[in-house]
Amino acid sequence: MGKIAIVTDSNSGITQAQAAECGITVLAMPFLIDGVTYYDGITLSADGFYEKLEENADISTSQPSPEAIMQLWDKLLREYDEIVHIPMSSGLSGSCQTAMMLAQDYEGKVFVVDNQRISVTQRQSALDAVELAKQGKTAAEIKQILEADKFNSSIYIMVDTLHYLKKGGRLTPAVAAIGTLLRIKPVLQIQGEKLDTFAKARTVNQAKSIMMNAIKSDIENRFGGVSKENQVYLQIAHTKNEEAAKALAAELQEVFPDYPIYVDNLSLSVSCHIGPGSLAIACAKKLV
Repeated sequence: MGKIAIVTDSNSGITQAQAAECGITVLAMPFLIDGVTYYDGITLSADGFYEKLEENADISTSQPSPEAIMQLWDKLLREYDEIVHIPMSSGLSGSCQTAMMLAQDYEGKVFVVDNQRISVTQRQSALDAVELAKQGKTAAEIKQILEADKFNSSIYIMVDTLHYLKKGGRLTPAVAAIGTLLRIKPVLQIQGEKLDTFAKARTVNQAKSIMMNAIKSDIENRFGGVSKENQVYLQIAHTKNEEAAKALAAELQEVFPDYPIYVDNLSLSVSCHIGPGSLAIACAKKLV
């Protein structure tokens, strides 16, 4: 059985320290801030990112250069026989297509997974890949399993401020102004390849209720229902809103008392577009 390296990017939310513990390699995503390139988790911390965001710096996301990807793969292939590379969703970035194109030159040694995940659900895919490799699956088999499972996850995100959606061009100034006046809290959905509007709430509590009901519906109607076997992973994610995230996790735990709930930051690539203060509930169907 060949040795398989599991690679993902920092959009998964996996830190470099966590990656070392889990046996995963994390490719740092680049950010362009006021004309300077920073690398997520290496030269850019979450605190530093939010400081720049709140200073209204000009921030844009980017994708790793082909050279950075190939250098990483070349290094890993000196120790491993195959690589499973799990980038963020192809619907949200061009980094997946770039990696797929580059993999064509690696003679069947690099398998790029397009399972349309980001943040905590992408993290779970990387962890699943590690377990599948331990079970003796080949890199090709892991890619096939993960891609077959790509629609078996959901993320619902309550946005606290409309400022960043307006700044990124996702809302017109007029719509943003009306929404701010009415104190609308949009609930967004990431399911499959797109980030879409799911609902509109007038209060944080209403937004939390919408997200909880949506997750409950997904579990009951898409993922086999609530069971003692805990057939889904439940996750809470946030953008610089840790205390509220912990409180939301406690509320969710009352609804699903037998399910462990993982709490983490939303990846900076998502935070860039929605700003601080957001809360999210996510779930992913268990694979292993």
